Amino acid sequence: MIKSMTGFGRAEVIDEERKVTVEMKSVNHRYLDINIRMPKKLSSFEASIRAVLKEYLQRGKVDLFIAYEDYTQSRVSVKYNREIAGQYLEYLQQMSEEFHLENDIRTSRLLSCPEVFTMEEQTVDEKELWSSLEEVLREAARRFVDTRIKEGGHLKNDILEKLDGMYSKVEQVEARSPEILREYREKLENKVAELLQDTQIEESRIAAEVILFADKICTDEETVRLKSHISHMKDVLEQEDGIGRKLDFIAQEMNREANTILSKANDLETSNLAIDLKTEIEKIREQIQNIE
Repeated sequence: MIKSMTGFGRAEVIDEERKVTVEMKSVNHRYLDINIRMPKKLSSFEASIRAVLKEYLQRGKVDLFIAYEDYTQSRVSVKYNREIAGQYLEYLQQMSEEFHLENDIRTSRLLSCPEVFTMEEQTVDEKELWSSLEEVLREAARRFVDTRIKEGGHLKNDILEKLDGMYSKVEQVEARSPEILREYREKLENKVAELLQDTQIEESRIAAEVILFADKICTDEETVRLKSHISHMKDVLEQEDGIGRKLDFIAQEMNREANTILSKANDLETSNLAIDLKTEIEKIREQIQNIE
């Protein structure tokens, strides 16, 4: 089944220690472009995050948002800096001796000195943290893909409907071709009769002129190839992932055939049919830009 390049997915995991929320959305893009916004604490996992996403995505501009909340207070501890406290004590004693001051140093005084006690965040178990993050990341990616598949189904049905309409118009071009020749022959005979009046003209000369005209306006090759491209596109729509570029190439070939039919058209009805074909092809190409 085909996938759209537009999608949205969200997942969240909450336990006693943390809350992790992942949201992802995407729009059309020629290649896969992943933009990640997350807390600095999770930046070491960026390569792993990209590797996981590439399992689910092939094309599209993807914005990924990760929110992280730590519920535990055990991650922070108090650190006593013995060396710094010793230096403070040494200098205070030196000041007391040099300036003949009373040495009233107490523990509380050292406690107020900067850097004697500091708050230190304990090391996080990265393996455990990645396990939680990967779980919610994959769940968001699965939901994201589900929305892409659903939208892709709508795109497929719309394109198939347009292809059927194109096929009908190609058949009308084919049916119109012999009518154009018949009308041309009739006009030619009437014109010759008017100019020559009672003089007879050889049938072979009229036939030769009609053959030259038929060769000039013949679109048999174009209609056959256009039908083939329509059939090919329907087959590709039944394939698995990564068909967007292939469909776009087929649409370009379709447009080339429609242009040739239009350039050869020496008939208003055929010209209108060719213009309708080009219009439908352009609509299909717009839809294809949304396919992964």
